[in-house]
Amino acid sequence: MASFTTNPIRLEELLRECERGIIKLPDFQRSWVWDEERIRSLIASVSLAFPVGALMTLEAGGAVEFKARPVQGAPDDAETYAARHLLLDGQQRMTSLYQTCMRQRIVETVTARHKKVKRWYYLDIEAALDPQRNREDAVVGVPEDRIQRVDFGRTVLLDLSSPEYEYRDGMFPVNQVFDWDAWQDGFGDYWIARGRAEKRDLFKGFKDDVLQNFKNYQVPVIALARDTSREAVCLVFEKVNTGGKPLDAFELVTAMYSAQGFELRKDWLGEIAGSGRQNRLSTFGRAADQDFGLLEKIAPTDFLQAISLIHTRDIRVELSAEDPGRHDLPPVSATRQSLLNLPLDAYKTHADAVEKGFETAVKFLRMLRIYRVHDLPYQSQFVPLAAILMTIGDLWENAETRARIARWYWCGVFGELYGSAVESRMARDIVEVPIWLAGGDSPSTMEDPIFRVDRLRTMRTRLSAAYKGINAMLMAKGARDFRSGQEFDQTVFFDESVDIHHVFPRDWCRRKGISPGVYDSIINKTPLTARTNRMLGGVAPSEYLAGLERGGVDSPPIAATDIDNFLRTHLIDPELLRADDFEGFYRARQTALLGLIEEATGQTVYGGEATNEPEVDVPDETVDDSIPDVAG
Repeated sequence: MASFTTNPIRLEELLRECERGIIKLPDFQRSWVWDEERIRSLIASVSLAFPVGALMTLEAGGAVEFKARPVQGAPDDAETYAARHLLLDGQQRMTSLYQTCMRQRIVETVTARHKKVKRWYYLDIEAALDPQRNREDAVVGVPEDRIQRVDFGRTVLLDLSSPEYEYRDGMFPVNQVFDWDAWQDGFGDYWIARGRAEKRDLFKGFKDDVLQNFKNYQVPVIALARDTSREAVCLVFEKVNTGGKPLDAFELVTAMYSAQGFELRKDWLGEIAGSGRQNRLSTFGRAADQDFGLLEKIAPTDFLQAISLIHTRDIRVELSAEDPGRHDLPPVSATRQSLLNLPLDAYKTHADAVEKGFETAVKFLRMLRIYRVHDLPYQSQFVPLAAILMTIGDLWENAETRARIARWYWCGVFGELYGSAVESRMARDIVEVPIWLAGGDSPSTMEDPIFRVDRLRTMRTRLSAAYKGINAMLMAKGARDFRSGQEFDQTVFFDESVDIHHVFPRDWCRRKGISPGVYDSIINKTPLTARTNRMLGGVAPSEYLAGLERGGVDSPPIAATDIDNFLRTHLIDPELLRADDFEGFYRARQTALLGLIEEATGQTVYGGEATNEPEVDVPDETVDDSIPDVAG
């Protein structure tokens, strides 16, 4: 049997049901946002009996329980009435029509430029009856005092501040389109008293040709039955909601939890804005003078995904323990669908532990010298990392365990495995990595990746996760600043504005005719402090190294042997750099960086020996990716 019906229902009936609270909105629906131009267009369409699209409703009281709220502007007692139908599609149209055509109060809306305004809406009777006029021109919005002014308020263009003025100018209030008798009587009396009884015929034509269209207007309503599944409701809503911002799973889960008396949004954002889990996570471990942290971009769906991974894995483990031979075990999942199926009890059970898992993940990534969200290879890999660390608890403090987790992490980064098919990868890792850490088989993430020799040469911006991974690994292996000799711990990183910079400066490379696709590669980049980078300038390496040795006004001289040792920590051959041998440097460092990747992942890179030719075919518009306020 069909799970929905389609029936035309009179607009007036629908609006009255909105007013009473018989029709409500599911709580995940966003607020009413239509601007005055779209409102005028909608009123004009109904006045012409033009179609404005179908509505979609869900019969309340079924398996899908969403917290409901009245349409914006409905009277207070609508809140207490039990909804019979939830409006899934058509909120903006129905709210606009309710506020303009039925509610006897000012309409608060916005202009096309998003300026907040208050409007009363009128229909210009003569303009509406003129077939040569655009009907939208007959729909007039006036300010709260009902006086339209021009010339910076000095000249009154239209004054509708009393019913008599409305009669005089032939401006019919839109909020009386369903009950016009009293206004019609006043209009007739006004003109009879002035000897213009024929004006009553004008209104009769307006009533027949315009107002009756509102009275008789029918809207197609697609009504979903109460037994429609949660998955179907969410999918249908997502498909029909093409006119607005797509809903994410968090908003849908919020609505479902609200029906059970739990305020998920409040738990995430806090009783007071900025006091919930989101703020605690995004600011975790962040110094007061830092504008960003590793969890700065944490999304509520990331948090729900981590909980879903733990919850679905636990169910699978329990069922397997009960029946070891069972083959139809439910999948471990972090898909949108699994989030919609996440029970409230599971959220409450795991939320605090998962929050701690994300905090532990921040500590772990700092050990890998990843300090900023800007330098995080994959935001998506944060989710399984947090779930894994939550699962193993204090075992992550064991050095051997951390080394294993780091190997798994770098396999994900250099295998570029968290750039696509992310949800299935998460599901495998939350099952396989803890088993491996406990002595079982290695996870598929550590078997799947293939890093090619030629891939290293194409990594030129932070769009590449592996590009950011190389930079972090150099710092983690003990790279020291060319000038100060400092390692890039967290204090130095932020205090000295460390970023990725060129070894052979761009200006020098350009003068030598080297392609941007070559000199912008990660092979020719390394972490340096902002001050050191400025001192290097755009000269040959032999010149800037000599300058470092000589020192300057505020920089003491540095022994050549010390500088050479600093360079080696970046996997740079000092002799090649001092000889300004770009090709020799490029070949040698490529080999060294590939060795660094092999050491981190435990895998041999694919593709044979590194090429002897550094040139690669890339567009000339390739640009540097360093932070703009630091010299390149």
